[in-house]
Amino acid sequence: MTFSPSFRPRLLDALRGYGQSRWLADVGAGVTVGIVALPLAMAFAIASGLKPEAGLWTAIIAGFLISALGGTNAQIGGPAGAFIVIVYGIVERYGVANLLISTACAGVLLVLLGLFRLGTLVRFVPVSIVIGFTNGIAVLIALSQVKDWLGLSIDRMPGDFFSQVGAIARHIGTFNPYAFGLGLACVALLFIWPRLFLKGSPVVRLLEGHSVRQFARVPAPVVALVLLSVLAWAFRFPVETIGSRFGGIPQGLPVFALPDFSWETVRLLVAPTLTIALLGAIESLLCARVADQLATDPHHKKHDPNQELMAQGVANLVVPFFGGMPATGTIARTVTNIRSGATSPVAGMVHAATLAVIVLVAAPLALHIPLAVLAGILLYVAWNMGEWHEFVRLKYFTNHYRLLMLGTFFLTVVFDLTVAVEVGLFMACALFVRRMSALFRVERQADTPGATGGPPPVGTAPRPVATWHLHGALFFGAAAKVDPIVQAVEEGPHGLDVVLDASELVVLDTTGLDALAQILKAVAARGGRLSVVNLQDQPRSLIERSGFAAKLAAQGLADVPI
Repeated sequence: MTFSPSFRPRLLDALRGYGQSRWLADVGAGVTVGIVALPLAMAFAIASGLKPEAGLWTAIIAGFLISALGGTNAQIGGPAGAFIVIVYGIVERYGVANLLISTACAGVLLVLLGLFRLGTLVRFVPVSIVIGFTNGIAVLIALSQVKDWLGLSIDRMPGDFFSQVGAIARHIGTFNPYAFGLGLACVALLFIWPRLFLKGSPVVRLLEGHSVRQFARVPAPVVALVLLSVLAWAFRFPVETIGSRFGGIPQGLPVFALPDFSWETVRLLVAPTLTIALLGAIESLLCARVADQLATDPHHKKHDPNQELMAQGVANLVVPFFGGMPATGTIARTVTNIRSGATSPVAGMVHAATLAVIVLVAAPLALHIPLAVLAGILLYVAWNMGEWHEFVRLKYFTNHYRLLMLGTFFLTVVFDLTVAVEVGLFMACALFVRRMSALFRVERQADTPGATGGPPPVGTAPRPVATWHLHGALFFGAAAKVDPIVQAVEEGPHGLDVVLDASELVVLDTTGLDALAQILKAVAARGGRLSVVNLQDQPRSLIERSGFAAKLAAQGLADVPI
């Protein structure tokens, strides 16, 4: 582990040679993403059990800090759908005040991960686990929105899967057809709107020219939010709105406030803190990798994972003091940013400024937004978030992959993400050890007469020799596979010399070395001698450092081949 105090935001490099054309491109992209982020930030906060302004100010403050201090060119930070289930569970179990403390502590952990250059460790999480918990979170997000989509009269949804299903079943009699219609129309519009302007569509043929491109640039969530909110307000639909549930959004800057902090509380919040930090690290670095793959701008550089983690940490450390929620990289908004022409982190900073202007100027208009419409937007987010095709592709993969993916998926849905990732990583390690141990094998050659230490004295018979070839990695998971050698020595002739050909032994650990010591002990007990030949660098180094080479030499061989 290497400690590196270097802190160099990508913004410093991106501003070299920065000109008017790039500025205009970044402003256009930032304004577009800011508009897209408006309904998502409110929806994520409400679904997490918080007020809508918590999501808005998280998108503004964290979004600005992540872009200004991060290690990517185009990533957009803010509240993310992946955090909905986590945040709701923490609020349900510990309360909002403790959520703020957990978020700040997670920010400290993320900063430390970046400082100690541990960003690359996130890549060690198997893709099967990532897909499993991503799909599980998508299912839970969709389930959490059924209440508002159907307009059910449930005071507060419980935090776990079965309790939520039970609450929905008990209150299904309060079904509101107006809310259901708005949510359904929202989902349908989100799917249809981008396809209206595809090349060759009837709309494009009807409205040829520049105007079509202008329509196509309007984000689908904004279209759905505005049209359906106006529709519900104009016809006075009896549905719950942001105003009726929360009283609206404050039209002003957030107030800086310190949460009630104590070390006793921090000790109780270890699990949620680790969960927020782990999920934030995984989501932000996965998003950064997606951005690297999609970016076509010549000024784009590959992301710096450690700088990105430090920026995520600073953002999550700051936003709780303004009543915010956990933040991370957001794939949908990042993709929108890249496709809108962003060239530098300036676009992300403009996105935050755009959101701030909208909140400060148009906050009263949010009173009329139906919660069913926000539920429709989140149902669409959940659908796009899940990698559902991976369930179909399971038939092409091994049972190990299926066990990890399906196990993580069901544990995420039935229990929570913390349990799912912990158990998933444990299963991944266990299955990896099993697979690596299966690659190690021992092969015996036909017994031949001869001597391990040179020709026998004149007038004596040649000593019997048994040779085994070692293939693969002899480590703690495979040490038992050398037991047949010990058994063969114990059952073989007295004075049997054993030769271990280690030309294909690539790795040896201390448990494997102990297994070799057991062979030496068995050989010596039968009056024979042990030779280990053709060693590669790593096994040779361990054998010499541990003193095992000296034990081989002490057998009295004229030339101990190690």
